[in-house]
Amino acid sequence: MMTQQVPYPAPEFSLQDSSGNTHTLASYKGKWLILYFYPKDDTPGCTLEACSFRDSNELLLAKKAVVVGISRDNAKSHGEFASSYSLPFTLLSDTDHAVMDAYGAWGKKMFGKEGVLRKTFIINPEGQVVKVYGRVIPTGHARQVLADLEALQG
Repeated sequence: MMTQQVPYPAPEFSLQDSSGNTHTLASYKGKWLILYFYPKDDTPGCTLEACSFRDSNELLLAKKAVVVGISRDNAKSHGEFASSYSLPFTLLSDTDHAVMDAYGAWGKKMFGKEGVLRKTFIINPEGQVVKVYGRVIPTGHARQVLADLEALQG
């Protein structure tokens, strides 16, 4: 996927959470959606990123924003990861990386291997991608997202 100019329509998705519930883009219509893609549950960088979103969750909710994380891990792994770190937001399984492909969050990594690219998208209540973060550095990422969300909301 080429880099698009924001705003643009967010790609549709339909994925399951750790309880087997299906989530779609339409499930979040009317809310701000912070959609973040990460490589693997319970790894150092991904845990740091998830915990930063956890620690900013109340502030994001106050801005009518919902955090959703997506990785290739299965439902059981997501359930254990969320439980271990008291993650208050939804984690979705994209085992075949179809949604990652649609969002441009799958591609070449170091040493030419393909995999999940750590990317975050802010999607407005109308379903438009209004901010894209490529090559996310987990430390302080949620604070940056919060600041940008405030700016976007005016």
